[in-house]
Amino acid sequence: MTLNEFAPGAMLEITKLTGSGAVKRRIMDMGLTRGTRLYIRKVAPLGDPLELTVRGYELSLRKADAVMIEVRKAGPTQEAAA
Repeated sequence: MTLNEFAPGAMLEITKLTGSGAVKRRIMDMGLTRGTRLYIRKVAPLGDPLELTVRGYELSLRKADAVMIEVRKAGPTQEAAA
């Protein structure tokens, strides 16, 4: 499933980036790489953009970019379990 298919409150892990070239590089430069965990904080009323928490910072991401990010649901973090 892709990032844009989830609702706010979802804790996810990136499994694959499907973009190519400069677009994929820009997404990776924002800290969105395979294995990265993220949390969907908000989605704008019309669905664009999404507000995410990634690596301890807030990121707004366009829906067109979210389509290129394949994710899966992530379990609780080890810090939360401790």
